[in-house]
Amino acid sequence: MKTMNMISRRSFLKAAMAAAAVSALGLTGCGSSASSTASGNASGAAASSAASEAGQTFKVGIVNYVDHASLNQIVASVEERLDEVGKEKGVTFDYADYYANAQADQTNLNQIGADLVADGVDVIVAVATPTAATMLAAVEDTDIPVVYSAVTDPAAAGFDTEPNITGTSDALNTDAIINLILAVNPDIDTIGLLYDLSQDSSTQAIADAKAFCDSKGIKYIEKNGTTTAEVQMAAEALIAAGVKAVFTPTDNTVMTAELSIYETFTEAGVQHYTGADSFALNGAFVGYGVDYVQLGEATADMVVELLCDGKTPADLPFQTFDNGIATINTETCEALGLDLDTVKKAFAPYCTEVVEVTTAENFG
Repeated sequence: MKTMNMISRRSFLKAAMAAAAVSALGLTGCGSSASSTASGNASGAAASSAASEAGQTFKVGIVNYVDHASLNQIVASVEERLDEVGKEKGVTFDYADYYANAQADQTNLNQIGADLVADGVDVIVAVATPTAATMLAAVEDTDIPVVYSAVTDPAAAGFDTEPNITGTSDALNTDAIINLILAVNPDIDTIGLLYDLSQDSSTQAIADAKAFCDSKGIKYIEKNGTTTAEVQMAAEALIAAGVKAVFTPTDNTVMTAELSIYETFTEAGVQHYTGADSFALNGAFVGYGVDYVQLGEATADMVVELLCDGKTPADLPFQTFDNGIATINTETCEALGLDLDTVKKAFAPYCTEVVEVTTAENFG
């Protein structure tokens, strides 16, 4: 798998990297961030103990949970922002040698965490809730801080009481998404709920959706899947049940499957409303939620505060962002027989912005 290939490559290069880091110490005065692997467990604390110096190099581990458009967009945004700030401050954030994608595999996550600790990274950026939980466990006996991104409910995950972790949340305004469904379908009496029961990011959002539907006298039908094949079957089951609109929160399993299910929904005339713009990019009718570029930039800024400004995770409360951006897939809208201008007008009272996309695998 991709992750294992990367770990193997890094293991092969580890000795050379350590030697280069020791050499760099004498040339740049980088301090603890250029230390060898042997002193890695203390590197996070040492790096954040004082303001950074020009010429300093920081090892930034970035761990992605799985390949899909939203999470990949966050990673790209983090990297771009670190490059930008590095030039401004005259320091280097070395993330290229310490990036890994777990491909939604817990064994991979465990291996990646152990490997990054052994490499003596100065900070770990963990994208998505399972990644953050695993990286927090990996750094338990170290001073390496963890900065998460795209954790939907940090408090429920227990991160808000941990001193060595902070980050950014993509908490979802579920009521706003259901209001979009009602804006286009004012007489709807049943809504489908499609999600993975094992995804922490779905738990609260689905509970909120059920409460909202109950308050409006709207029935709901739940279908679940833990793999792409199961999500496909769940989608077909919702179609067979006769639903005309389906809600999915910021669920990584369904997001990974979206390219496989959007045509199934569209051909059946089912509108799929989802908790991120990446779903719409991958074919869903509507994505609604936070700006993931902004989320990545804010995550990178927290990394900079830790490494360059002497802050600790305890100094930086986790951040949430305003919802309000609705992303419409114009191709899907047309295929569903809906008029784009009419949909945009219906959405206007519930959105701060409406964005149009066509189907693609990743943001370009």
